[in-house]
Amino acid sequence: MSDTLLRILADKEKEVSARKEATPLEEMEARARDLGPPRDFTGALCDAVADGRIGLIAEIKRASPSGGLIRDPFDPAALARAYCDAGAACLSVLTDKPYFQGTPADLVTARAACPLPALRKDFMIDPYQVFEARAMGADCILLILAALSDAQARELEDIARSLDMSVLAEVHDQRELDRALGLNTRLIGVNNRNLRTLRTDLATAEALVPQIPADRIPVAESGLRTPDDVRRMAAVGARCILVGEHLLRQPDVTEAARAMVQAG
Repeated sequence: MSDTLLRILADKEKEVSARKEATPLEEMEARARDLGPPRDFTGALCDAVADGRIGLIAEIKRASPSGGLIRDPFDPAALARAYCDAGAACLSVLTDKPYFQGTPADLVTARAACPLPALRKDFMIDPYQVFEARAMGADCILLILAALSDAQARELEDIARSLDMSVLAEVHDQRELDRALGLNTRLIGVNNRNLRTLRTDLATAEALVPQIPADRIPVAESGLRTPDDVRRMAAVGARCILVGEHLLRQPDVTEAARAMVQAG
C-alpha cells in the first residue's frame, strides 16, 4: 500500500470515529433503512450499453490530490444536470473533504438535481460509512481493494446489499482483480491510475479487462480524455467508464460528456 493511501486511510479512520461520536451507528443505520429504495445503479449502466451507448459514470469533484483544484466555481447541481442532458448513465460524487474538498452535501445536491443513480466516491473502510452513504441518498458505494482486506470488503458489500445498493469494486492489478472476483458484485472497476505514483496508463485496463468474466461488468476508470480513449477501452470489453477530471476541466461539460457517451 502506498504512503499516500496509508495517510488517507489513517485520516479517514479518525474522521469516521469523530462522526460516530456525533451520530451513533444505530441512528445512522435507522436513517439509512428508513429511506425508500435506491435507484438502480447497475441497471442504469446495463441499459446504456443495451441501447448502444457507453455507460458513462460522470464524476463530480472540486479537487483531487493529483490534479489540485479542478473546477471553480463548483456547482454540483448544475454539473449533475449537464451530465444527465449528455446521456450519462450514473453520477459519481466525491464526499471526501481533506483530499478532494468534497462533502456529503455535494452528493445530496447532485442527486436531487437529476434522476441519475449516484455513487458515493470515498474511502470506505467502516460499516458506518455504508449506512451513512445510503442515509445521504447514495445508490452505490466504492470498495477500493487496495485499501481493504478480503474480510472488510465482504462485510461492507454485505451491508450494501442488505440496503439494495450497488457496489463498485475497484482494482489496479491482477491480485486485486482475483480478490474482487470473490465478491458478489457484478461491477468491477479497473483503475488506470497507479495509487502509488498517481500516474495513469490505459494499458492497465487493456491487460485486466479481458480477464473479467462475462457475468461481470467491467468499468474503466481514470485517464480517459478523448473519444479515442473510450473506443480503446470498449475494444477490450469495457463499455462502461468512469470519467471526472477531463470532463470537469471543459468549458462545455455537456458536450464533453456527450462525446464520451457517443464514442462507442
